[in-house]
Amino acid sequence: MGLSQALFTAMSGLRANQAALALVSSNVANAETPGYVRKDSVQVATTAGEMGTGVLVTGVNRTLDQYIQSQLRTELSGASYAGIRASFLSSLQSIYGNPGSTGTIEAAFNGFTNALQGLSTSPDSPAARITAVNAAAMLAQQLNVASQGIQTLRSNADAGIADSVRVANNAMAQIAAINGQLLRGGATDASTAALLDQRDQYIEQLAQLMDVKVIANENNQVTVFTSAGVQLVGTQAAKLSFQAQGMITPQSQWDSDPAKSTLGSITIDFPSGGSMDLIASNGVRSGKIAAYFELRDKTLVQAQAQLDQLAASMASALSDKTTAGTAASNGAQNGFDLDLAGMRNGNTIHLTYTDVATGTQHNLSIIRVDDPSVLPLPQSATADPNDQVIGVDFSGGMASVVAQLNAALGPTGLQISNPAGDSLRILDDGAANTVKVDAASVTKTADTLTGGDPHLPLFTDGGFIYSGGFTATGPQQNGFAARISVNTALLADAARMVIYDAGTAAGDTARPDFMFNQLTSGIDTFAPATGIGSTTSPYRGTILTYIQQVMGMQGDAAIAAQQLSDGQNVVLNTLQQKMDVVSGVNIDEEMAHLLALQNAYGANARVMATVRDMYAMLLQSM
Repeated sequence: MGLSQALFTAMSGLRANQAALALVSSNVANAETPGYVRKDSVQVATTAGEMGTGVLVTGVNRTLDQYIQSQLRTELSGASYAGIRASFLSSLQSIYGNPGSTGTIEAAFNGFTNALQGLSTSPDSPAARITAVNAAAMLAQQLNVASQGIQTLRSNADAGIADSVRVANNAMAQIAAINGQLLRGGATDASTAALLDQRDQYIEQLAQLMDVKVIANENNQVTVFTSAGVQLVGTQAAKLSFQAQGMITPQSQWDSDPAKSTLGSITIDFPSGGSMDLIASNGVRSGKIAAYFELRDKTLVQAQAQLDQLAASMASALSDKTTAGTAASNGAQNGFDLDLAGMRNGNTIHLTYTDVATGTQHNLSIIRVDDPSVLPLPQSATADPNDQVIGVDFSGGMASVVAQLNAALGPTGLQISNPAGDSLRILDDGAANTVKVDAASVTKTADTLTGGDPHLPLFTDGGFIYSGGFTATGPQQNGFAARISVNTALLADAARMVIYDAGTAAGDTARPDFMFNQLTSGIDTFAPATGIGSTTSPYRGTILTYIQQVMGMQGDAAIAAQQLSDGQNVVLNTLQQKMDVVSGVNIDEEMAHLLALQNAYGANARVMATVRDMYAMLLQSM
């Protein structure tokens, strides 16, 4: 090896030392920079024949464990999903309150029933009457406030979706832009490594919003998919769109059918053309976006259904009166007559009959509707899974009612007729003896405070009678908790809490006792949509035990959500620590590396000085 070769080799060593020194400087400067990955130079020995000729820096290497990075992104999605749910469910629990504490729906309900007990003790006391009315008003107000709180949370979730879509679109656009820069950049140098860091940060932003899968190619480009396989970014970025609702009410519902939905969904438009509903197709399964949609369209909708069921149960328990049918016959036929006068939209005829051949007993709930557009009614129109629901349009009069029922029940052998006025007669098939009518009754909603019996419309639907009716805008029960109020006639005359007809004595306890017993001892069946019980085995109990079930369920859900979030954060932090060990900057290691570079730099410089001296000696000798 000649002196010139030695000089060239030493110079290549200095250049390699300088490049490595620049990376050490960058590592130290960015030790606390989020998303920064430690870098070192890639060096290879250059050769000429059998003789080494120096060192060449071929690029910059990011010290990165891609498996840990992939796991970290997955857990980012899971932790974000769990964190959003925990935060919202904690807020929801605050709305319901803790069991046994003051300022809760349970406390307001107990306050009302206690006031009714006091009224039963002193029914002729004006103060006791006013106290009972005020307690009822406080309970209604508590339901109003709780319902408003739930809809506020739904609005917050809707706004969260809109913000997430904005962030996701920016992140996807940036990833696509960096993909383009990397394709044009060629070799992996310091600037390329910096771009890779930036792209990883945008991918992590996206991973917090939705579950993503990233596939890289040999040109340093990546393609980003959701875990369901929907492509978000390639050489170009897709674009998400979402129409925020702004104000959300209990009637605001999302549906996979856009024609039925009154809430926004996320549409993804692909660069090559075409689009799809990302939510209806289940394209997002984790991350903030999935959590927001689940809360807005399921969890909080169920919470509203719980309040609406409570409001409906209280109103109906006090206003709905069931009257058994009167025995009727026609020759060999036997059955019952029912007086349908005063039936309201949503009121029900209950019919039980037996198929004689099989011995099977059938239960029917024949529900009055006044708008044929809502027919047929769903099975969920009644909470009892054993009931067959038949909706009948009453808008055409009794002749139409009879015709509809005969069409629906004709195959059973039952015969329906209208003997007079608003009377409905239900008979078996007589001598044929294939069907037997076991029982029939009709439930009507009281619409006056002086109807001659203790039943009363104490709670109204914003001033209108609540009967659980069905209209084109949905069941009356939807959002009832937001509208429930005390009958204004009671607010004007609290004496009606006791007096229900002209002959009622001032000290009569019949109505106070009736109200107390209905609210504390009456057994009701609660709809599975509340999350209490199931479709096949709905919850049955008193209104108080239902309230306790709901509050316990919400408390348990909030605790479980927080525990899940805490667990996800532990996993995420563990992975982040592993990532930091591999990819983070360790100042002590960098200082040790710096010292090694300093020594190597000095050694290479010494070689160059020695070669210089040897050249000088050679020239002097000539």
